[in-house]
Amino acid sequence: MALNTKYRTDKPEIMDDFAMEGDILRDALDKIAKINQLLGGNQLTLKGVQELIQDFSKTREIVIVDVGCGNGDMLRTLADFGLKNNFKFKLIGIDANNFTISHALKLSEKYPNITYHCEDIFDESFNDLKYDIVLCTLTLHHFKDDQIIQLLNVFHNNASIGIVINDLHRSAVAYRLFQALCFVFQLNDMSREDGLTSILRGFKKEELVHFSKKLNFKNYKIHWKWAFRYQWIISKI
Repeated sequence: MALNTKYRTDKPEIMDDFAMEGDILRDALDKIAKINQLLGGNQLTLKGVQELIQDFSKTREIVIVDVGCGNGDMLRTLADFGLKNNFKFKLIGIDANNFTISHALKLSEKYPNITYHCEDIFDESFNDLKYDIVLCTLTLHHFKDDQIIQLLNVFHNNASIGIVINDLHRSAVAYRLFQALCFVFQLNDMSREDGLTSILRGFKKEELVHFSKKLNFKNYKIHWKWAFRYQWIISKI
């Protein structure tokens, strides 16, 4: 049967339930992180951060917030990179699910420069948070277009250096390839269903350009990357 990817789907994901907890969620979080590692997703975000900070002194502390941090894998990747390259990173993970935050805390016990907040990013408290760089890795697609505009406006107002977004390209080919990945990685039913929905909630390049123009971003880059990802770097410097 032909798959129509012309428009973003409004179908919700199971993991959008902030009250969800338990072994199934933990397994899903860890497998999502593992797949992201293997397909180069972490490196895509890391390279975006490197591009934004390439002209900054290593003596300056750089505050990086990861929105929708999941099990914290991206923050640990950044912490390892910072330690190896003598950067002073202060890393903050934000997720609205308390169980997810608790799991990330346990996995990050050896990283003193990582902290986590259980917070809804549409709450007023998040609007007041300031940072140098904000990351949004496989998170933006969870929201509807009007919410995306609202969030990007907050990100842009509160980030002193820039924004790095790493999200899915909505594509029939990506959908079919993920179906194959589900078999290879033996993903549970929730991970399989949510992963396929995520792709249908992903983006076309022209949609990201539209958001950029609507928000009057002056300095941004959008690149298609393997495995069907868009790297969207918005610089304020």
